[in-house]
Amino acid sequence: MSSEIEQVDISEKGRDRSGKEISADRRLFMQLLAFGKCRDTAPLISALEEAGVTGTLYEDINDVQGVALVTFSEDPDYFVTEMRRFLNQAPFSDLEPKPEYTMLGRTYALGYEPDLEDALITRPSRRVCDSTMPWAIWYPLRRSGSFEQLSAQEQRVILMEHGGIGRAYGKAGLGTDIRLACHGLAKEDNDFVIALIGPELYPLSSIVQRMRKTKQTSLHLEKLGPFFVGKAVWQHKF
Repeated sequence: MSSEIEQVDISEKGRDRSGKEISADRRLFMQLLAFGKCRDTAPLISALEEAGVTGTLYEDINDVQGVALVTFSEDPDYFVTEMRRFLNQAPFSDLEPKPEYTMLGRTYALGYEPDLEDALITRPSRRVCDSTMPWAIWYPLRRSGSFEQLSAQEQRVILMEHGGIGRAYGKAGLGTDIRLACHGLAKEDNDFVIALIGPELYPLSSIVQRMRKTKQTSLHLEKLGPFFVGKAVWQHKF
């Protein structure tokens, strides 16, 4: 008896204006690396500008000598070639790495996006570098097994409740988000990396507070954090 071989399709899916399924095999990888013992960010900014790095540099609100660098690329080789060489040179090599805050994830589609290139590439890269939204809260999360045991409809209802809060804050101009999948990419076995980004810090904290009451957070999350909270002091200009 011959066995059937599963056909694997790892492309991202969306739907155009007519409802027809579309796909794209593109995604953006984003990485946050945190450091301590930085007394002056000016040399870091000069090095980033000179090297033409695309990303954002934050000052850590919870560490007077803390910083974090977010970079992104469609090719994950970028992080172990160009960025590895760059970060192993002064001034970044003089800093103290904080691996407990390292986050790496990839953009993904939910299945209904009409413009996959915008959703997967353009929008997240411009959001993280938006000078009108310098404040950010970055954190990983892992769902509990209970969520995966729910039916697709039950999951959809829970995610709609969660997403509705984010959309309301976005419509009010208080903040937006970047959602990254990190399955198999995090040493702590997390599922997602979330960035809440906005013009002021308080609304971002308020989003986290509101999310605590949703079914997803209160019933179906196994782990949340650690949280990196910072304000951008340098951002790549598109």
